[in-house]
Amino acid sequence: MHYDVFTDRLFGGNQLAVVLDGRGLTTETMQAIAKEMNFSETTFALPAENTGSDVRLRIFTPGEELPTAGHPTIGSTFALARCGVIARGRRNFVFGQNAGPTPVTMTWKGDDLSFVWMTQALPTFGTPIPDPARTAAALSLSPAAVAGTGKPVQIVSCGVPFLFVPLTTRSAVDSVVVDQSGLDAVLRDAKTSAHGVFVFSAQGGGKKATVYSRMFAPGMGILEDPATGIASGPLGCYLVRHKIVPPAKAEAMVSLQGAKMGRPSHVHISIGTGKSSDINSVRVGGEAVLAGEGTLYV
Repeated sequence: MHYDVFTDRLFGGNQLAVVLDGRGLTTETMQAIAKEMNFSETTFALPAENTGSDVRLRIFTPGEELPTAGHPTIGSTFALARCGVIARGRRNFVFGQNAGPTPVTMTWKGDDLSFVWMTQALPTFGTPIPDPARTAAALSLSPAAVAGTGKPVQIVSCGVPFLFVPLTTRSAVDSVVVDQSGLDAVLRDAKTSAHGVFVFSAQGGGKKATVYSRMFAPGMGILEDPATGIASGPLGCYLVRHKIVPPAKAEAMVSLQGAKMGRPSHVHISIGTGKSSDINSVRVGGEAVLAGEGTLYV
C-alpha cells in the first residue's frame, strides 16, 4: 500500500510503501525493495516477536534499515487499520521495532482512522557544535543565518540522532544546499554523528505552523525528506529546551516541512513538561491518505 503521510490531501506529505506481509522475505530482499520503491522509507509488517507488542515492523530507507522512524510508523498504522489488522475503534497499538516497543494512539471518525500519535523516547541532547560559521558554510549559508539566532547548533535524539540548525528566516531555510564533505567534517571534528541535518526557522511558519523546516540525509539515500517524524520529536524538545516555544504551547506545535519540495507536510508535535520544566513525554502525530495499492513480484 502506498500512503502520503503527514497530510490530509493526495500528493502532499511524505510517501510511504507498506508491505503488509513481510514473511519469507530476507533482509537483503527488504532492502532491495526499499531501493526499488525509492521512497524515504518502506516498511514491512511481520508477526509480533515479543509479548507487549502487536506487530513487528521493520523500516528501510533506500540505503539502510532504521531502528525507528516517524512517518513510517504513522503511515503503517493507517495501512494496518485499513486492511483490518487493527480493529476499528481501537485506541492503542504497539509496534515492535528495532528500537523496541513503539506505542501509537489512534483517533477515529466513524469507521475511518483519522489521526495517529506516535510516542517517542525522551530526548538526549549533545554538546553544542562550536563555530556556527563553519556549519553555515556546510549549508551554503552566510554565518549570520546561523549565528543570528543566538541558539546552538546541536545533536538531539529521541531514538535517532539529528543535527539541528536554527536559522534566522524562512528564506535562509529555503536557500540551504548541503555540502556533504563540509558537513561530515563538522560532525567528525565534533566527534559526533547524525542521521541527517534538520534546519528550521521560527519565522515564516505561517498561521498554522510553529516552525518552517527542511531535512537532508544524503548519507541514507535521502537527498531531502518531505516530512521527518522521528526528527520532529527532538525538534519539539529543542524548541522547548531553548525557550523558542513556551511550555504553555509545547503540547500543540506544528512543523511545516516539505513545502520547498512541493509536498507540504504538517507534523504535529506534543511535548509534555513537568513542574520543573523537564520534558516527560514526546509525541508526534498526523494524518495520512491512501494513494495506491499494488503487487510486487519477488
